[in-house]
Amino acid sequence: MSKEENNSKNSKKEPKKDEHKKSKTEVENSKTKANEEKKPESLESKLQRNLTQLQKEKDDLEDKFLRSQAEMQNMQNRYNKERAQLIKYESQSLAKDVLPAMDNLERALATKVDDEASKQLKKGVQMTLDSLVKAMKDHGISEIIAEGVKFDPNLHQAVQTVAAENDDQKDHVVRVLQKGYLYKDRTLRPAMVVVAQ
Repeated sequence: MSKEENNSKNSKKEPKKDEHKKSKTEVENSKTKANEEKKPESLESKLQRNLTQLQKEKDDLEDKFLRSQAEMQNMQNRYNKERAQLIKYESQSLAKDVLPAMDNLERALATKVDDEASKQLKKGVQMTLDSLVKAMKDHGISEIIAEGVKFDPNLHQAVQTVAAENDDQKDHVVRVLQKGYLYKDRTLRPAMVVVAQ
């Protein structure tokens, strides 16, 4: 190979080296620019970001805590209300079971008696009924006043209707077939009545 050819090859290679050097320099410059753009966060901004994040977490936890407290309070209130209802109406089923016995005692008292032994027996039945009525009243059970009052479907059960003698008697109870009872503020058993129409 001649010197000229060798020189031309070298001259061709040299610009390539320069190009390579330039591109390496450009890469380093771009890295430096990128590093400058990615400046490390200052301590103050890091602390501010952490503080904001911790404040948000605290608010979330506080909200969850308050919701849990409210839910617990609601459960406690619901439990207390249900318990009060159970205590208030604890004798209801017993009273319902005793009412038929009271009805039978009243039917026994409605029969006519002639001899002295029957009168004594009737007197004993009356005393038993009076004791039951007193015990029922002591526990909040009272008879529903029905005869002559305006018909109330919450308190009365109409089993028959009759023609009213006058306008004042319309929609009023004219006869009680079976007594009704209230237990505190609840209807324990509605009165079975005849209503004038």
